[in-house]
Order: sequence, then structure tokens, then C-alpha cells
Amino acid sequence: FSEGRDPVRIARIADAIRGVDGVRLLDVDPGAGAHRTVMTFAGAPAPVTEAAFRAIRAAAEVIDMRLHVGAHPRMGATDVCPLVPLAGITPAELIPYSLALARRVGDELGIPVYLYERSATAPWRRSLASIRQGEYEGLAMKLANERWKPDFGPVTGNTRSGATVIGVRDFLVAYNVNLDTADAEVAREIARDVRERGRVRTSGGAPQLDVSGRKVYEPGLLKSVRGIGWYIEEYGIAQVSMNLTDLAVTPIHLAFEACRAAASCYGARVTG
Repeated sequence: FSEGRDPVRIARIADAIRGVDGVRLLDVDPGAGAHRTVMTFAGAPAPVTEAAFRAIRAAAEVIDMRLHVGAHPRMGATDVCPLVPLAGITPAELIPYSLALARRVGDELGIPVYLYERSATAPWRRSLASIRQGEYEGLAMKLANERWKPDFGPVTGNTRSGATVIGVRDFLVAYNVNLDTADAEVAREIARDVRERGRVRTSGGAPQLDVSGRKVYEPGLLKSVRGIGWYIEEYGIAQVSMNLTDLAVTPIHLAFEACRAAASCYGARVTG
């Protein structure tokens, strides 16, 4: 959720989740610098998706994206709502719940919804980073592009709430590595070095484009890793912020060592 600073608003969203029988709110993790709160809750699929809907509705009531500024990429009041199978259900069996939730958010709340990961309706929509490119500020232009028409909800958009991304995905680990510098560009360079997508390939200082006019990327060091760099004001340091999407491919210690090696190339050091 795109609110990490106002405890009253955060509590309003959390209470919406707590109000559903059969759902347990496991964690509320706000970040002031990112201006973002991650809430984790669990239960059977039907009550969990009901709780998700109520939380998305509450977020739409208390968050105005026209006023939102934060370090973390975002495109809506409820930026992303992943459904993760824990036990007794397969990802394929969970997909219909994600579709029903997305349809309800679009129809009842008037919020554009994109389906991602295992619920995606097209290959280029699987990645959250691809869907979120341009963020809230670029959403009107995105919605006008037929390639990025939302799966549910109004094509005209929702200026107050932005858009929401919903889908079934596997576990991922959100892992931030601290640096001994406040230079966000150093963190961004390290992220480009280590993340799977890598960095834009250039020629003569200009981005290289493929036959479709899209930028060509030079892959990074680590598979199944997404990453960005930023400055976190509350800590006074720059961070490499990563999502490790498959620990069997890239476990935490390899991500740490890759960041440490890359940092040394920019005169920086990993501190934790």
C-alpha cells in the first residue's frame, strides 16, 4: 500500500483485514522513506481474497495518489496484491481467485487492474516491473496504449487511486543491502550489475533498440533477481533493494556477495 507515514491510515487498512473471519494478519511493515507499507495475511482462499478486497477498498478511501511521493516505484494506492499458495492448494487452483478479486476491484471500486505473474494474460505482463514502468505519473499514457489496456476496470483510469496489480506468484524474498554511501546513483549502478535484467545496452551514448523499438538490455550477474537502487532518508544511506524470486536459483548469500563485489568497483562498501 502506498502509505508508510500516517499510522491512522495504515491502521484503517489493517483493520479492514482483521475484520474478516478466518484471516490472520501476520505482519504490518511500514517504511517512511519508501512511503509504503507491506501487510501479510493468511487463511483459506475465499476469506483471504475478501480481506484483500476490503483492504484495497480502504486504501482507496484513505490514500490520494495525486499527493503521494516516495522512494519506491508505485502505480496505485494498492500498488500490488500477490496471492501466494501456502499449503493445500496449487498455483493453478489459486488463479481463479485472483481473477475474481481483480474483476471485483475493477467493477466495484472503479480501479484499473493488471494481472501479473502466473495470472498474467500476456507474456509481457508477467513482470511487475514491466507493468509498473512509468509509475503513477505515466499511467494515463499507459492506459491509452492498446498494449497496456487493463485486464479489469476503467480504461479511463482513476486519478485518485491509480492502478492495482493482482496475481498469483511464488514466494520471494525482499532483501535490501546497505552501503557506506549516500549516493543513490552508486546503488543504482550496483543494482544494474547484479539484477537479471541488467542495464540498457548503449551505442555511442544512445540506447540500443530492437526491431520493435524497445530497449535492448545487457543481462546482469544474477538470475531470478530484480533490483533497484535508492537513498533512504531515515537511515541516511543508499541501498540496493532486491527481490529474490527463486531462492533455489539465487539464494541470499550469493546476492550479498554479488553486491559486495560490485560495490568495490564503485569505491563503495557493503555494511549490512
